[in-house]
Amino acid sequence: MFRIWAKVLKEGHIIRQTTYEREEKFSYSQFFTYLAEICDALDVPTPVLLKTSIFNYAKFNHVVFRPSDFMEEVPFDRLILENIL
Repeated sequence: MFRIWAKVLKEGHIIRQTTYEREEKFSYSQFFTYLAEICDALDVPTPVLLKTSIFNYAKFNHVVFRPSDFMEEVPFDRLILENIL
């Protein structure tokens, strides 16, 4: 089982958040699926997922997506995914 805390920040304040849980073991090959389901739950577009984003999540237990990581304009400053240990 694993859990991810996802939060949308605007001007330093959390405007939306959710905790994503799955019973299965975490798999980096499924990271885009997790990201898409989290974004659906938060009602925000899904960002472009690069290898560096997955590496940051693996190394630092969190990843930050900025407006430049999205294909469309977004009304927030950051989307942060944090691994809940």
